[in-house]
Amino acid sequence: MSLEKVTASEKTAIGVAHSKLILIGEHAVVHGQPAIAIPFPLIGVETVIEYVPGTVKVDSSFYHGPLRHAPDYLQGIANCVDETLAYLEIPNEDLLIRINSSIPPGKGLGSSASVAISVIRSLFDYADRTYTTEELLRLANVAETYAHGDPSGLDTLTITSDLPVWFEKNNPVDYIELGEDLHFIVADSGRIGDTRTSVESVARLLKMAPKRIHAKIERIGELTHHAKDALEKASKQFLGQLLNEAQKELEALGVSDAGLNKLIHHAREEGALGAKLTGGGNGGCIIALAQNEVHSKQLAEKLRKFGANSVWPFVLKKQSKS
Repeated sequence: MSLEKVTASEKTAIGVAHSKLILIGEHAVVHGQPAIAIPFPLIGVETVIEYVPGTVKVDSSFYHGPLRHAPDYLQGIANCVDETLAYLEIPNEDLLIRINSSIPPGKGLGSSASVAISVIRSLFDYADRTYTTEELLRLANVAETYAHGDPSGLDTLTITSDLPVWFEKNNPVDYIELGEDLHFIVADSGRIGDTRTSVESVARLLKMAPKRIHAKIERIGELTHHAKDALEKASKQFLGQLLNEAQKELEALGVSDAGLNKLIHHAREEGALGAKLTGGGNGGCIIALAQNEVHSKQLAEKLRKFGANSVWPFVLKKQSKS
């Protein structure tokens, strides 16, 4: 018995998750159109669980204390922890959950979903249990529903994937094989966006002017279909044009803002093949498609000088055939 206590007290478990970006299709995806999202491995979350007697506690940069007293913005994660512990039949006690995230929240990068998936993976590891993708997605959706109201499910799917994800609500998920490496830059406007508020504002617009707004949503869907072809056929120039067209429609939906528009304009002026907001909008980040690796580094530096809060150049690699 004493050996069991020592083993439990020394036990730790780890779960990690990368971030995600919506390449094209945001907002339209909520209304039945497709979207394409891509994994964003440069930033992510690591959760470490330790056996610590007492109530379940959280230690993170955004909150430190008992899980049951967590602030409102962490209630989705608290619900997710409770649901996962119940599912794994682990007592809801004697745990310290350390969450270390490099994903800025409220920037459309899947922060809440990444935290949820990282936490779930760590709890499964703590229980010495393997998980299916279906289990992971179902449990993460507990947190996402609290955070976003009626989430599309795209964030959680992309965070659990290494390939670009083709997503349509109520349809089977598909994964996109790239025709070439693509060099992107993500630039943070420095302002927090609110996906839930943006989604609700588009829904209100749809009620007020259904014909006009529905046409915008359908147009984003068409552009997304073309973008899939561009990704598969290595049509980099065409993909850039599609990103620019999608931004026009997002501006018409009222989800862009002056700060995002300014960064997008600068990116295009500096030779980006295309640039648009990514995620919920009205704050958050933009994504720009660079011409090549050298241009990607140059463009990243320019966007820093133009006032971007953070800039991440990264390459989305074509998967090699084994």
